[in-house]
Amino acid sequence: MTHIATVTAELELRLVVPGGPSLPVIAGLRYETADPWAVRVAFQTGAKNDDGSGDGIVEWMFARQLLTDGVAKTVGEGDIRVWPSVIGREHFVNLAMASPSGSALFEIDRDALVEFLQQTYLAVPTGAEEEVVDIDAEIAILLAN
Repeated sequence: MTHIATVTAELELRLVVPGGPSLPVIAGLRYETADPWAVRVAFQTGAKNDDGSGDGIVEWMFARQLLTDGVAKTVGEGDIRVWPSVIGREHFVNLAMASPSGSALFEIDRDALVEFLQQTYLAVPTGAEEEVVDIDAEIAILLAN
């Protein structure tokens, strides 16, 4: 049986607003060994559906390696791009996302992101992802649907 571990962090990101001050946005980062290549980021938007329902959370999934590489260099293309930047003495990782409903640019504190990523690599080191996934079970699930 595979041990399922979860790494979570809650970070305050800054939503970059063109021509205006950046806005704080709380994001929950989640990494699960059950899906060792992915990091889920849940953005708390506060928005509700037209009928008042919904929790105001929008979730995106990113490749862990994309976020890792984006700490040091520009990576990604299309819908998601990640790159480092420095403003004064502060180091950030920029996260640009686009979808049919719009686009957003976030600044993430580099040290907080690196700390989270380090915890994910303690849970599942680079190259060990395939060891924690039961490929046969995953194929059986796909074929059952």
